[in-house]
This record gives sequence, C-alpha cells and structure tokens, in this order.
Amino acid sequence: MAARMRKTHQDDVRVKIKVTELINRVQAYALGELDDGDVSSNRLNAIKMLLAKALPDLTSVSVDMNAGDDDVNKVIVEFIKPKDNG
Repeated sequence: MAARMRKTHQDDVRVKIKVTELINRVQAYALGELDDGDVSSNRLNAIKMLLAKALPDLTSVSVDMNAGDDDVNKVIVEFIKPKDNG
C-alpha cells in the first residue's frame, strides 16, 4: 500500500464531523423530544456511522495479561463517571 501524502487527513475529517450536533440530535430523539418523523432510520444509521469515525469505540479496548511479568497478580479496572458541568 502506498504511503499517504497527507497524514493529517484522518484528523481533519474527524474535526469536520460536528460530533456535538450529532450527539444532541440522538439525545433529543432518545428523550422523546423528537419523534420518528423528525429522525428517520436512515438518518440514525448515518449518525451512527459518522460518530464511529469521529469518536473512539470503547468496546475495542483490550488488556494483554501475557506481558511476561510474573509478579502481576491482579488488574483493577475503574470506570469513572464524568463530572456534570451543568
């Protein structure tokens, strides 16, 4: 595969996707502020695709326990709820 001439293209595309607007739209639909006539299934699929391109998919996180360190006995995973800025 040929090397990319512009390595920042992927970052530029992510910046151009208006993530907050997409999230606000889906949130309004989920909260019942918009009905099915306001948001079609095709639009929801498009929003899902764009968000997948702009935001990291947290389900793809993995932990490799075979790092070769015999002293590791346990792994602690913490999920921290973000602070409410409102």
